[in-house]
Amino acid sequence: MKMTFRWYGEGNDQVTLGHIKQIPGVEGIVWSLHDMPAGELWSEERIAKEKAIIEAAGFNIDVVESVNVHEDIKLGLPSRDQYIENYKETLRRLAKAGVKVVCYNFMPVFDWTRTSLYKETEDGSNALFFEKSQIHNIDPTELIEKLAKDVDVTMPGWEPERLGKLKQTFKQYEGFGAEDLWKNLQYFLEQVIPVCEECGIKMGIHPDDPAFPIFGLPRIIINKENIGRFLGLVDSPYNGLSLCTGSLGSANNDIPDIIDTYHDRIHFMHIRNVKRYENGDFIETSHRACDGSVDTVKVINTLHKHGYQGYVRPDHGRHIWGEEKWARPGYGLYDRALGIMYILGVWDNLNHEKV
Repeated sequence: MKMTFRWYGEGNDQVTLGHIKQIPGVEGIVWSLHDMPAGELWSEERIAKEKAIIEAAGFNIDVVESVNVHEDIKLGLPSRDQYIENYKETLRRLAKAGVKVVCYNFMPVFDWTRTSLYKETEDGSNALFFEKSQIHNIDPTELIEKLAKDVDVTMPGWEPERLGKLKQTFKQYEGFGAEDLWKNLQYFLEQVIPVCEECGIKMGIHPDDPAFPIFGLPRIIINKENIGRFLGLVDSPYNGLSLCTGSLGSANNDIPDIIDTYHDRIHFMHIRNVKRYENGDFIETSHRACDGSVDTVKVINTLHKHGYQGYVRPDHGRHIWGEEKWARPGYGLYDRALGIMYILGVWDNLNHEKV
């Protein structure tokens, strides 16, 4: 297991590489060109610049999250072919720079959805929260306006250029169903995976977050059955998973069973915990198994059982010790650092038991 930490880049993240360097066990930075619009070709110069910054701090650049998929590809519009060509060339350039895994998703419109970014919890921390009844009773544009008041940084999947076309994009998805999305995903994979095989870079799709349809939009990477269908679209070891325990944990999924079944296709793990309520609400918690609905200890045990050698990062943490005043929602320093020590603690104990 190779531990990594997501970082949003110089001038775009209050967490510094110096901070991350002080967290034991972190080998790599999960990075991206976060100002690059979906569908644009990444320049070799920009890639090299980011690589130099990260490697100078003593980290590898093995994992990119994300190279965003343009909406026209998801919709299957005629313009998708040029965007796919850009995507393929970007993959070639990333592989040339030394990238091993690219995390991406195929969610229509929103990469992820919450109704509150700073929901206060019983211990005084606050966290990302999803209130299901709100989603049923609010217009998507109203939700965006509500959340925008709480944050002054751009968030992945909620970029201004994407949100500025929200009404137009929803119009394009009218009458668009899950089978349409499956068909367009297969088309994308059939174009991209051969390039991955040629240049040695693995693709890992991120589950939908939350793992059920919202705002009338289809969601397809949501459970074990659909993950199996996805992996069969292009049956190649380069077509794999970025398995997120929090996304799948937003619904009643048996995540250890999913790992047991598809462990050889998992290239990247996001480990986090959520507490799920009977009414469909959920909130991010600490990484401890007893604090949420995801048995994170069993997740780590299952990975260890299969000798997992891929990449892992702590995912969304709570905002603790006042860091909500400066931290990016879900991506502060302290709780993610605590999460790393929890994950590595379980892993180290398992290693000791084998001796």
